[in-house]
Amino acid sequence: MKPALRENQLHAPKHWQSFRQGPALAAALEQQLAPWWQQIFGYYLLKVGDLSCQLSTPECRVRYQLRLGSASITPDVVAEPDALPIACSSVDAVLLSHCLEFQNDPHHVIREAHRVLVADGYLLLSGFNPHSWLGLWRCLPAYQQQLPWQGHFFSAARIKDWLHLIGFEVMAEQRFFCSAMLAQEFRQNSWQKFNERFLSLFASSYLLVARKRELPLTPIRPKWRVQSNFTAAQQGIRARETLPLSEQALPRQQ
Repeated sequence: MKPALRENQLHAPKHWQSFRQGPALAAALEQQLAPWWQQIFGYYLLKVGDLSCQLSTPECRVRYQLRLGSASITPDVVAEPDALPIACSSVDAVLLSHCLEFQNDPHHVIREAHRVLVADGYLLLSGFNPHSWLGLWRCLPAYQQQLPWQGHFFSAARIKDWLHLIGFEVMAEQRFFCSAMLAQEFRQNSWQKFNERFLSLFASSYLLVARKRELPLTPIRPKWRVQSNFTAAQQGIRARETLPLSEQALPRQQ
């Protein structure tokens, strides 16, 4: 398996305006998330990363929403995505919006999300699709130092393998936002509508919805030995009766 660790330090975007067509991508992601907020209930929703904190979630039915990011956006908690200062099994849903691409250890970020989630909790994860026009431009050296091409793009299939390995069950996979993100402003035209309808597999972004599954432990009862009602002498006589004649002791002749 190809390692996901990055030796060089990555700079995560602080705002959706940090890269081209970022606000349009945020609006498209909010539209994809809107139906799922009607199905998620609980007390705490954790938004991890600066981009996740800036998403609007008015349809969310979770009572409390906690934003965790850097100090530049004044979140509720200032921390890194791979070191969440949250107790284990205390959050009902975690939102990771385009966060893994700009982390040096994306495996650990997913493990931290799994740790803080309660049983059957939801993980909503979005990322850039490397098998798209957006991922194709990343091969050019002129774009490798620009956002979002500066990050490491992971395919949806690879992320799903990580989720299954940790203990998540992937509920849905959605592809959206068919744009190469080269122009400064996003304009919806007939060609993009055609791609979203028939070529959504090659869209620029994807959304994965997974749930944390925990198998309950079934206690194994010890096998108790049934005590016999016979005395020790009777048990010895019965044992001798079951022996073959050749092994039984012959009576002495006087």
